[in-house]
Amino acid sequence: MKQVSIYKIAGEAGVSPATVSRVISGAANVREDKRKRVEEVIRKYDYRPNVLAQGLSRTNTGVIGFIAADLENPYYGRIVHEFEKEIDRRGFTPVICGSICSYEREVRYLEKLFDMRADAIVLAGGKSDELVTDPEYADLINRISDSIPIITTGKVDGARCYQVCIDEMAGVDLAMDHLLSLGHTNIALLNGYAGVKSTYEKRVRYRSILKKQGLPYREEYIIDGGYNIEGGHQTMRELLKRVSEGLEPPTAIIAINDFSAVGVLQSLQENGSRVPEDCSVMSFDNTFISVSVRPRLTSIGYNYELFGQSLAETAIDLAEGKEAVACRKIPSALHARESTAGI
Repeated sequence: MKQVSIYKIAGEAGVSPATVSRVISGAANVREDKRKRVEEVIRKYDYRPNVLAQGLSRTNTGVIGFIAADLENPYYGRIVHEFEKEIDRRGFTPVICGSICSYEREVRYLEKLFDMRADAIVLAGGKSDELVTDPEYADLINRISDSIPIITTGKVDGARCYQVCIDEMAGVDLAMDHLLSLGHTNIALLNGYAGVKSTYEKRVRYRSILKKQGLPYREEYIIDGGYNIEGGHQTMRELLKRVSEGLEPPTAIIAINDFSAVGVLQSLQENGSRVPEDCSVMSFDNTFISVSVRPRLTSIGYNYELFGQSLAETAIDLAEGKEAVACRKIPSALHARESTAGI
């Protein structure tokens, strides 16, 4: 079937294309008889206006884009869920994109949202979570932010971005305070990469707390690895190997997230180690995974409802030309469960 255009509707209704546009947008300055004729033709063809074409003719499209690094990870899934609810409640249309941790895909989605004339774009993870920003990426973000405001859960050095992010160091404070209060002094920090901002900040704080407590810092207790189950399994196996070669065994493990903590638990169980009797394990994010495994994981979590709503509110305020806070911090909270115990 040939696509119905605004011009065809105007011709059948006996009005100008501008009048059809005003009816579609809900403008008040249209005579009632003309409005009825236009609406009858629209119903006849079940016409839906083209969002892209609308974006070319008016300032706002009502579209808010969200690019997440890994929608398989329940951390991102929870944020997106709460964000989407708030965006919809406020009358905007969310466009959710998962970059699957691919820089090329993230750039492609950024360009597509720019072409769609999105009112604002949110970046969660991916390139915006790198400790050292790629200059080419910063240049791209700056070119887009000239016309579309960008909000990130990380940071983009040298670019005009608003931030809604977790207070990573405060989360480490809670984790270390919990384990120290249980008598643990040999604490390992597994997974993640130093080139990722959130991981780097956690490691800096971890080292600072050990120093403040007068405890030794062991480089061997920090092992790079992925942010998934496989990464947790591999890093724990490497740590156990180091212990077999003479490293003092840790009595507690902090995994970089719930996903990797599952791998840590698997590796310990394969080694015949009991959790928490032989080794306590805790993690970050407090997703549904933390209560789905046995023993249930002690985890540092966040107010995901506040997180998603804050991202949505910031995006909408900027889309509507209002002032917005340059950086909003989301607090952390300890959720103590059976995977940690005193020694």
